[in-house]
Amino acid sequence: MREFEIGIALGRIAGLRNHGEGPRVLALHGWLDNAASFVPLAAHLRGIDLVAIDQPGHGQSAHLPPGTDYSFVGALNAVLDVADALGWDRFALLGHSMGAGIGSMLAAACPQRVERLLAIEALGALAEAPEHTVSRMREAVLAHRGLKDKRLRVFPDVDSAVRTRQYASRVPGSGLDEASVRLLVERGLREVDAGDGTIGYEWSSDPRLTLPTMTRMTEPQVEDLVAGIECPVRAIFADPAQSYLPDALRRRRVALLPQGELVVIAGGHHLHMQQAAEVAAAIGDFFTA
Repeated sequence: MREFEIGIALGRIAGLRNHGEGPRVLALHGWLDNAASFVPLAAHLRGIDLVAIDQPGHGQSAHLPPGTDYSFVGALNAVLDVADALGWDRFALLGHSMGAGIGSMLAAACPQRVERLLAIEALGALAEAPEHTVSRMREAVLAHRGLKDKRLRVFPDVDSAVRTRQYASRVPGSGLDEASVRLLVERGLREVDAGDGTIGYEWSSDPRLTLPTMTRMTEPQVEDLVAGIECPVRAIFADPAQSYLPDALRRRRVALLPQGELVVIAGGHHLHMQQAAEVAAAIGDFFTA
């Protein structure tokens, strides 16, 4: 895949593109990842024009203006702006984790634009019981107000950042090895003055991405959204399931799809990186059929 960038109202959107011939596929990565998330998988996908973007605030793309918040609704408009700038009236979506959640919302909201959805490790948004609304909002406001006093960590070299991200990825079910971590980290850093006349590195992602979400949908709202996705959907999930989306829940959501199918593969949350060939086989001719 080669470097790619395009201008939208928000600013510069960077990414990677394979410049292939075939159906148009827009790839959306997960939270705090970037377009490099799809590099291993792209090597196994043929016959598609694949564009993997760094979503706003991630990788090498522009951050949102000061005083604004990251949300799924805002992400929808950014994705549509990218598609418009590409001249794509209709296209397919390939999403991982947060990207699959955003893709689910976009497919439901804009059936006239989205031809197909391949969702990896998410379908719909994270849901929460309504009685948590006030506590979540209070926590989010406090975190937002306190962010201005925090400073980003500066790493002396890329390897130090790789070790930090790899340590954070040791949570059960993450499934990220050093090679995969390095792909993400090298695209997710920027050079800075370390303060002693040397060059250091800090995360290029917007620190606001780590803040709690102000509100979440309830499960009935998410189920209504999923049931409203009219296009064909193939959902690929790892086994074991993530704690925030248990197997019974994800199966119930897939069953709501008018044209949905479920594939379960033994692996971790980043199985599209760790087991790219197996995931590509599960995708098969989904985009080209």
